[in-house]
Amino acid sequence: MNAATKKFLFDTDFADAAEGKPARMVITLAEHALKVADAEAAAHRKGYADAQSDATIESGRRVADALEHIAAALVVANRALAAIETRLECEAVEVAVAVARKLAPALIAREPFAEISALASDCFRQLVTAPHIAVRVNDALYAVAKEKLDDIVRARSFEGRLVVLAEPDIALGDCRIEWADGGINRDRAAADAAITAAVDGYIGARRNVTASHETLRRSEHE
Repeated sequence: MNAATKKFLFDTDFADAAEGKPARMVITLAEHALKVADAEAAAHRKGYADAQSDATIESGRRVADALEHIAAALVVANRALAAIETRLECEAVEVAVAVARKLAPALIAREPFAEISALASDCFRQLVTAPHIAVRVNDALYAVAKEKLDDIVRARSFEGRLVVLAEPDIALGDCRIEWADGGINRDRAAADAAITAAVDGYIGARRNVTASHETLRRSEHE
């Protein structure tokens, strides 16, 4: 067999040639099986890729839905925390005021002249050249007030005349200081009323905000 001779492999179909048609190439069963396997593998890869793509899209949708629910839950939680914070704040203010109201009478009973002394000292420093100053105190405090106010006048170099007057209608620890063109009161009852009004207004406003948030939260869940 020379170099030009080629072994016949029985892979040529001569049926068409006998009919005047060009001969067709045929494949073996092994080659056919291999091509089928390749096609199945390609189809499997495509199916897997499509499934992965669908899974990625579905996963992204689920993540987006989860994040949306988390965001909504955080909004609700923030409102709930704000409501709790407001309630605690209001309660703290109310407790502080209640404690102050309980302590104030005891402190005044222990040092009834303390606040009068502080107020008088400041007035005498500002009114050092006034011709006269009258200080009205509770009659039970008159003797102590007269002595201590005289000491304050000397310490502040007050040049005018000091008059201390006993007034039974002035509460213990309160006083009225008067001079030629003005005056000032220390009235614990009036101060307490002003504090009560301010506290009630503040707490009312804070609770109204909380109530508005609660109404909004309920409407969003209906």
